[in-house]
Amino acid sequence: MTKFEAPRVAIIGTGQIGRGWAALIVAAGWPVAIYDADADALARAIDAISDRVLTLVKVGRADGTVAEDSLNLIRVGRSLLHTVTDADWIIEAAPEELGVKQRLLEQIEQVDRMAAVITSSASGLFPSALSARLRRPERMLVAHPLDPVELIPVVELIPGPTTDLECVENVRLWLSLLGRAPIVLRKEIEGNVLGRIQAAVWRECIHLVLDGVLDVEDADRAVSLGPALAWAAGGPHLSNHLAAGDRGVDLYISTQMATYESWWANLATWHKLERDEQIRLIKAVEKAYGGQTPELRERRDVTLARLLEAEQPPAAE
Repeated sequence: MTKFEAPRVAIIGTGQIGRGWAALIVAAGWPVAIYDADADALARAIDAISDRVLTLVKVGRADGTVAEDSLNLIRVGRSLLHTVTDADWIIEAAPEELGVKQRLLEQIEQVDRMAAVITSSASGLFPSALSARLRRPERMLVAHPLDPVELIPVVELIPGPTTDLECVENVRLWLSLLGRAPIVLRKEIEGNVLGRIQAAVWRECIHLVLDGVLDVEDADRAVSLGPALAWAAGGPHLSNHLAAGDRGVDLYISTQMATYESWWANLATWHKLERDEQIRLIKAVEKAYGGQTPELRERRDVTLARLLEAEQPPAAE
């Protein structure tokens, strides 16, 4: 296998994240095998992956001919050994439980190729903990995407203390070839980066809803059509840099800091949402969106595709 050749990929776990990885890789025309110890979940996954790939074609993010040919070649593993035996890149996408993931990674290592790279899709578990039982921890790192994996480009890469840098670069390259935007964390941190940003924004949105400032739908609009739209074009630091204009970022940040410090003093700081508050939030979300999931998902996917088209050209016909 040459540096720029498509790797043979094995995906272990066919939940939401595993299906997203599969759809992304199938749509690119890469060889992929999938496996799940739950036979029923594995059977359901094929149709779900096909639907996601067809959505990518529909919104212009994949070539229809390539996607159709690749879907016909997707391999369903009969066992873990059968699935990973020839894989260059093994993606673990099991539930977010440390013990479950550790056992699965251990089992993968017992039957994979010595040269294979293993990535875990863990959203908040340290690679040092995930690889604690491995004989070759240098071949493993975290590659955490956001859902829907096949549409949101960013993937955070978190190497463990002993991860081989060549493995990190291989995964970074593969993700780039898939049209992803990998970011590499320099050290382990609770919640990684994406989780921490999401947690901070969501906590404040929950607080504003439960405090009666606005309802769920308006809270979502405030984020999606406000800061998130600006940040989609450049992120918070670039947005502030551009807002500074001729004043310079030094003067701008110094001036803005006093305002933000007064706001920070009044932001939500709670660390736990009590059960009665959870129930209030659940009812508020159900009131806003209950019974509309298929339509809302389709609208979200179309919106994401349009945003991506502004950032990246669509797949060639």
